[in-house]
Amino acid sequence: MSVQIPAQRVKELRIKTGAGMMDCKKALQASDGDMEIAIENLRKKGLASADKKSSRAATEGLIESYIHAGSRVGVLIELNCETDFVARRLEFQKLAKNIAMQIAACPQVYYVSIDDIPKNLIEKEKLIEFGKEDLSTKAENVKDKIIQGRINKRLQEMSLMNQSFIREPDISVEELVKQHIALLGENIKIRRFERFILGEGL
Repeated sequence: MSVQIPAQRVKELRIKTGAGMMDCKKALQASDGDMEIAIENLRKKGLASADKKSSRAATEGLIESYIHAGSRVGVLIELNCETDFVARRLEFQKLAKNIAMQIAACPQVYYVSIDDIPKNLIEKEKLIEFGKEDLSTKAENVKDKIIQGRINKRLQEMSLMNQSFIREPDISVEELVKQHIALLGENIKIRRFERFILGEGL
């Protein structure tokens, strides 16, 4: 016999997770009413479905700005979703603001993902690594492995999606976005961003 869950408890879980009423009810029944276990199970279920939504077109959304304290660093970001309804959700708007703050806090980040980094820049990084003196005495196969490791690390440093989320360092920005895909039920894409630093280039 399934556990009887009060409607108020189901509503509370829905507010916390954004999941559907029936999903919330089933999650609470499966966890014998334990809210934390129900949230974790819904999160796992949602993250699994997030990858399936990644190919769906995301043409709505918003442009968010963030100006860091002191007004010397500013960020503009375009965050896309599938519908205007989700674009108006507070959770989506908060995600955009958090990502903008993340970009302001990561001056070494220039691209949304590793896939966006130009091939000629990757080749340039390889040439720099090949020329480093600490590798001159290494065997070729060892040298190649070291260089590839360094290149991978450098590319991750330049990619926004690979950064640890500043407010929750045990998850990446990519995982943060996936959590919100699961929460809001739509594909979400960071399309582009621009960082402005006072006096840069003068």
